[in-house]
Amino acid sequence: MAEYSTLEKIRLQKIEELRAEGIDPYPTRAERTHTSTQIIAEFEAAEVAAGDSPESKPEVKATLAGRIRASRAMGKVSFAHIEDVGGKIQLFFRSNELGKERVDFFNKMFDLGDFIQASGVMFRTKTGEITLHVHDFKLLAKSVTPLPADKDVTQEDGTVIRYAGLESPELRARQRYADLAVNPDVRENFRKRAALIRALRTFLDDHDFLEVETPILQPLYGGAAARPFTTHHNELEQDMYLRISFELYLKRLLVGNLERVYEIGRDFRNEGVSFKHNPEFTQLEFYCAYADYLQVMELTEQMVAFAAEKVTGSTKVKFGEHELEFKPPWNRVEMRVGILETSGIDIAEHKTADELFKAIAAQHGNKTPDPKSTRGKMIDFLVGEFLEPTLIQPTFLYNYPRDISPLAKPIPGDPLTVERFEGYAAGFELCNAFTELNDPIDQEQRFVDMARDYTDDEEEKNPLDEDYLRAMRYGMPPNGGFGMGVDRLAMLLLNKHSIREVLLFPALRKEE
Repeated sequence: MAEYSTLEKIRLQKIEELRAEGIDPYPTRAERTHTSTQIIAEFEAAEVAAGDSPESKPEVKATLAGRIRASRAMGKVSFAHIEDVGGKIQLFFRSNELGKERVDFFNKMFDLGDFIQASGVMFRTKTGEITLHVHDFKLLAKSVTPLPADKDVTQEDGTVIRYAGLESPELRARQRYADLAVNPDVRENFRKRAALIRALRTFLDDHDFLEVETPILQPLYGGAAARPFTTHHNELEQDMYLRISFELYLKRLLVGNLERVYEIGRDFRNEGVSFKHNPEFTQLEFYCAYADYLQVMELTEQMVAFAAEKVTGSTKVKFGEHELEFKPPWNRVEMRVGILETSGIDIAEHKTADELFKAIAAQHGNKTPDPKSTRGKMIDFLVGEFLEPTLIQPTFLYNYPRDISPLAKPIPGDPLTVERFEGYAAGFELCNAFTELNDPIDQEQRFVDMARDYTDDEEEKNPLDEDYLRAMRYGMPPNGGFGMGVDRLAMLLLNKHSIREVLLFPALRKEE
């Protein structure tokens, strides 16, 4: 059972008193004719139509509903501000219309955070604020716990008491409902996030992609380098995995002659939490028949620029101290060249993992990868340590090592390197794409090679998926594939430096 504070006990007592008087503190029905935005626009239009004549004051009636965010009593009158989806609007209570008992009832029984319904006539105060002159009102929902918002409350003697707000990032993420209730800018961020997803859908739909849905519960995980969450299906009597990627299912659809497909949905990876990682996240993946990674690059920069303009109004976006320009074309950096320029190591001169490790150790001393790593993982280490932090403006880093890209086609004439790119901005990875491997014999051998070269608990290990290979054997068209973390793009477009800020309910450690 909850342990109530003194303020909560006072409000619970008010609930009992209301019920004793036959007033339901949580009535079933509510009425509203306008939002605050709608009524302000309607009243301003009526003012223009009425002109300057004092005899022709507009009479605009409304019933409004919202949460009480401020109130003050001033003798026979009281003022309150309520907040709804459109913003805040003022209510005016006067004894002449309502009677002293009703105004006293409002002042005594209504608290900040309560939801109220109020009907009356709109007018403009002497200070110019559009206000509802209340003729009737009722309680819609009683708030037991005071909202943790900055509030200035004026007492009868004129003194002002300030109540502290919701400041802790941990508390804001844990109690997102309270964060949303008291911070309009947070609500706006999530409206923009929704606009981002709409923009991505619009772009892909306009480019003849078909949106599809693939299984979240899968008998075999694959399509990415990550450790899965495992569950158990009682009826089927088998373990299942929460998907880590959509890839292998979406490419099955290419086999079925659906040439352009995409999905926006949740993926789940049982790995660490950081400013850019959450175990449950929103992913966009698309696959395009008869395209390669160069064509996917062009499509990617066009799509992200389109989304940026729809969400922010510009392809230029402020992110911390940087101004990112998403307008095409983005920078393009070949991986070998980028690593050489930032670390001094030419990976082309070191064909084995052992050779590459010795070169890194000689060049950088103790700053080395695990000596048991594959050559590809050592190259990935060089990217993360030296190259990635320099990729501030939107950049495509391309041509990756084969052994960490088991689903990508090799570059003709270079069996160690594949046609893969990752998109970077602000120093972290935004997206990943391949010229997809469609040779079933090569694909099967790569699965076998990974099973041999990687340990059983290796996160990057992809299990052999015989059904996927069977689909490939029916014939898969050449294609380009793409995956992007939508949350990371939201971070960039909304200028947020933690993934928690763009997730309504991020993963958090259990409260003690």
